Amino acid sequence: MKFSWSILLLLAACRGTATPAVSSVRVPADSEIPSGPLGASIRRGLALLTATHDSLPTYVGNGLRCVSCHLDEGRRSPQSWVGVTGRYPQYRSRSGTVETIEYRINGCFLRSLNGKAIPVDGNDMRDIVSYLTFLSTGQRVGYKAPPPDTRWSGLRPDTAAGNKFFATNCARCHGEDGGGTVAAPPVWGPRSYNIGAGMSRARTAAPFIVANMPFDKAITLTDQQALDVAAYINSRPRPDFAGKADDWPNGDAPPDVAYQTKAAHPAPPGSRAH
Repeated sequence: MKFSWSILLLLAACRGTATPAVSSVRVPADSEIPSGPLGASIRRGLALLTATHDSLPTYVGNGLRCVSCHLDEGRRSPQSWVGVTGRYPQYRSRSGTVETIEYRINGCFLRSLNGKAIPVDGNDMRDIVSYLTFLSTGQRVGYKAPPPDTRWSGLRPDTAAGNKFFATNCARCHGEDGGGTVAAPPVWGPRSYNIGAGMSRARTAAPFIVANMPFDKAITLTDQQALDVAAYINSRPRPDFAGKADDWPNGDAPPDVAYQTKAAHPAPPGSRAH
């Protein structure tokens, strides 16, 4: 099915006025974007993040946009961009290095968008960082690692239950084959995120699903249902990521990573690299 990007942009615009992203944190509205060259850079950055595939086709290899995961133009939790520029540089265990915000952005282009890194000294990167910095106005600078999230530790994913739940509640928007529709993006298959993306981990996808899906809030998912759906979605075929073996070089990969690394992290039973 061919995507109607005009419809997707309309949906994105609607999302921008939906639920506030971060409770008790003031998030600047688009109306507060300044005039002049800085404002033009911020607005162009927002446009790139909203229509990523159309705006940067050379660097995007699937049917996703940045706002497919970062809803309400990056204002909604748990994938909010509010305050993100103040948290970098930071050490991240997946790369085993201290990452800049530009490095992190390109990680998303390589993994979530299954594409190519954009030049770090070019106008595209500058404008994207300008928008993220605008969203971070007034937020504290500095990164402190959050405490471990134990919310999901007592749950075990059931892909069979997730399959049934997806067919009943998710396929109407994402398609029976997971390939997406004009209403929602692909969640598996060649046009979805690759196996190296953060969303390919069930315990990363589940918090997003329970907080935001279904988007029309026709039902409310339990944590178990969200984890089951996340596990099922991530058991389905998707693009490979050539650099995955170099992830978590210090051998500290999370237990739900579905592939082996050079640091000899064992793949979980029943998982597979696609």
